[in-house]
Amino acid sequence: MNPFDKRGGLDRRHFLQASVLAGLGLATQPLQALAASLEQQPFANGERELIAYPQKRPLMRITTRPPHLETPFEVFNQGLLTPNDAFFVRYHLANIPTRIDPGTYRLKVFGCVRQPLDLSLQALKALGDPVEVVAVNQCSGNSRGYFEPRVFGAQLGHGSMGNARWIGMPLRRVLEQAGVEDNAVQVTVRGLDQPILPATPTVTKALDINHALAPEPLIAWSMNGEDLPFLNGYPIRLIVPGYYGTYWIKHLSEIEVIDHDFQGFFMSKAYRVPDNQSLSVAPGSELTASRPIAVLPVRSFVTSVHSGQRLPMGQLQVLRGIAFDGAGAGIQSVEFSDDNGRTWHATRLSESLGVYSFREWLADWRPRQRGIVQLLVRARNVQGQTQPMTPTWNPGGYARHSVESLQLQII
Repeated sequence: MNPFDKRGGLDRRHFLQASVLAGLGLATQPLQALAASLEQQPFANGERELIAYPQKRPLMRITTRPPHLETPFEVFNQGLLTPNDAFFVRYHLANIPTRIDPGTYRLKVFGCVRQPLDLSLQALKALGDPVEVVAVNQCSGNSRGYFEPRVFGAQLGHGSMGNARWIGMPLRRVLEQAGVEDNAVQVTVRGLDQPILPATPTVTKALDINHALAPEPLIAWSMNGEDLPFLNGYPIRLIVPGYYGTYWIKHLSEIEVIDHDFQGFFMSKAYRVPDNQSLSVAPGSELTASRPIAVLPVRSFVTSVHSGQRLPMGQLQVLRGIAFDGAGAGIQSVEFSDDNGRTWHATRLSESLGVYSFREWLADWRPRQRGIVQLLVRARNVQGQTQPMTPTWNPGGYARHSVESLQLQII
């Protein structure tokens, strides 16, 4: 039986049996009982329990309160679209909704508009033809555990990302319905998750008005052909293709058009990166000039083999992986190297699902000598942007996108 009731809320009995929100005081059994197995990340303190939450297969638990779950990396070798039940989960605030009735759910639009809106889900869907986009949602701190020296925050592997087919209504269609006034500067968005303590700031993000009125931002209700999973934002969430997940507000409930630059905590204090092209500073440095994190840099991974794997010399290997970026231009090429970057070899790109999607790459490779081989992969987008060879560093542990290296043992 689905632990979520037909109205989109949580069936309390099943929630208690699963114990998945024990940290919220809703459960009677320890979370340890849910651990299906353990997964080891290749950095210090990298042991993670695999936990099955409602609508989710066992995922790596990062935190319990609020739920923070990471996708095991092998999932990304199983297809370009990340299955809904394997998609990572990230909340900032512990007071998350546990029951939502789609029949009474409302999206409010107010501020510098000529006609404030109080939209039901049915009214939202009736505003025009739905739009579809395939886009990567990546946590700003994805891969933070690989930063050296280590930085404060959740020590994440490479699994706080996912790629899905989203369907919904363009944000600009909603704003046009409300009638944006001429003095509008930004649009702020908020969801239903709330702080426990009054002094804790709400998660409010802002988009410049021109971006909010562009074709890309989407208020989505469908993910890979199904309703959004509850823990991924049911019944609607904001999709901002090409931007980090901090802007992808779950359980979207309020849109406010404002006549100034928003200075809330999650724009002016949190999720900021060095204000330079590399998004980096020297390890141990303080941020003296910063800006809000925004567009995903070019990134690529090998998915078909993993560090420490033993492969026979001379045997043909079909390497496979993914590449993506947020510039909206698309991936132009992916190359790999088996000699620490001295020479690079072209790969084949599979069919594109869109400029904001994962792009699959493939290559034939025969290991040429026994011993330890460092396998590298790098991508380039249509604008010519590529990945740095040297890992970058910043005090937030954000936006890692350097060339990744896999250590293989050739026998």
